[in-house]
Amino acid sequence: MIEAKLLYDLLTEQDVRFFSGVPDSLLKSFCAYVTDHTNDTNHLIAVNEGAAVALASGYHLATGKIPLVYMQNSGIGNAVNPLLSLADADVYRIPMVLVIGWRGESGITDEPQHLKQGKVTLALLEAMGIPAVVLSDREDECRRQLDACFSSIKEKNTPHALVIRKDTFAPYTLQKKEPDQGNLSREEAIEIVIRASGPEEIFFSTTGMASRELYEIRERLGQGHGKDFLTVGSMGHASQIALTAALQKPARSVTVLDGDGALLMHLGALAAIGQSKPQNFRHIILNNGAHDSVGGQPTLGLKIDIPGIAKACGYRDARTVTSAEELRSALADKKQGPFLIEIRVRKGARKDLGRPKSSPEENKQGLMHTLLSKKDM
Repeated sequence: MIEAKLLYDLLTEQDVRFFSGVPDSLLKSFCAYVTDHTNDTNHLIAVNEGAAVALASGYHLATGKIPLVYMQNSGIGNAVNPLLSLADADVYRIPMVLVIGWRGESGITDEPQHLKQGKVTLALLEAMGIPAVVLSDREDECRRQLDACFSSIKEKNTPHALVIRKDTFAPYTLQKKEPDQGNLSREEAIEIVIRASGPEEIFFSTTGMASRELYEIRERLGQGHGKDFLTVGSMGHASQIALTAALQKPARSVTVLDGDGALLMHLGALAAIGQSKPQNFRHIILNNGAHDSVGGQPTLGLKIDIPGIAKACGYRDARTVTSAEELRSALADKKQGPFLIEIRVRKGARKDLGRPKSSPEENKQGLMHTLLSKKDM
């Protein structure tokens, strides 16, 4: 392993002073070190990976210096457009370092949503014409790789990628932590929502801890999983999957369990929901102001008025709650949808939190069996 400080120091020696991106579990030590050692002007945690490329491009235009963008390899999809239509040598030729966590690497056990992305990560970068090197976990080799990376960037004036394997970085714990603004844990909040919901309600949960917690709550309550869609990948898209299901099945109550980071990643989804106005649609935002499952890096979730934005987009009602009592009261108020409840929750999750035992395909088939039953036809 190498220390996150080593990479940070090697980058600053090359006058890299600006960092932007979306945190990743394989990069959490590096991202935490950047957060603790870079000011807010020069470290912007982006709402999505494409935005991070744009932020880095603006920094280069204003300073002439080389910025850095970090992301999980699943985020390459969000970054493809600005990388090819903005930063590419055939367009504006904007140099930047891309630090990419390699989830789903061949031969490494990982979650199903990462397997395909892991197989194509290096090939995808090659197809985009972006030179890439898998960063070594040996200090001497890492130094040589950084020298070659910056020689390439300065010669071509285009992006260059450093691909990061699991356990490349030694542990580093984030020191700058925002205080919690809620009394409930995320799991406690989800269980209150489940217990207050009708037996026929359909749930769509966002990627990360929320889906794992929903699965375990169903197990604990003996309720089965045929009415849940666990959006284990596709961060930020759970609400749009749920929107069309709600529009196609107007007799079914549909609830989305969303996160603040996921919501911010594709905030325009609120406008689509608000203008479609599905009366059977309830949107729960579990807001802890952090990318909780990848190191606790802060989001903008606690700094914006989510209910206000939802109302401006056309939601019929929206409110914020911070306690079990307030949440139960909001759930008992059977508002016509679309209706949003922002729940301010604590950071963190149980250390022994498990993972779904069913495959994504089995999860899909279970939900479709429910939605295609005769009473829903």
